[in-house]
Amino acid sequence: MDKAVLYERIIQQLQELFRKSEDPIARMATVSALLYHKFDYYFWCGFYLLKDNELIVGPYQGPLACLKLAHNKGVCWAGVRERKPVIVPDVHKFPDHIACDERSQSEIVVPVFTPEGQVYGVIDVDSDRLDSFDQVDARHLQQIAGMIFAG
Repeated sequence: MDKAVLYERIIQQLQELFRKSEDPIARMATVSALLYHKFDYYFWCGFYLLKDNELIVGPYQGPLACLKLAHNKGVCWAGVRERKPVIVPDVHKFPDHIACDERSQSEIVVPVFTPEGQVYGVIDVDSDRLDSFDQVDARHLQQIAGMIFAG
């Protein structure tokens, strides 16, 4: 199945599921589980939350995660700083990449914003394959990130 079509189906499913709870943590947990189990190239899928100027792990699926990311280093912090999706075809070529699991080969990070436009955290997805993510992933993950705080 075309991944854009799969993302569209997932977004429809999330819209239904999100009617049951507006809690952002519950929504993040649901997003993590659904995405992780629907895409075979998702090795790790979850959220890092910006708390007191630190990125702390939130709901996720996959192998154990780093509990706290080194300040201002790595792909997640790049997503926070740039306030836009960051696609990394080969994490070994990304400056200051934080390797929570050495099997990670490529990554995408998409910021999650509060209704007031502040960065709340990021959706972080790792793949154990090189060059797994593209603009299709970025566009749909941005849409999903926008649903976390939607009414």
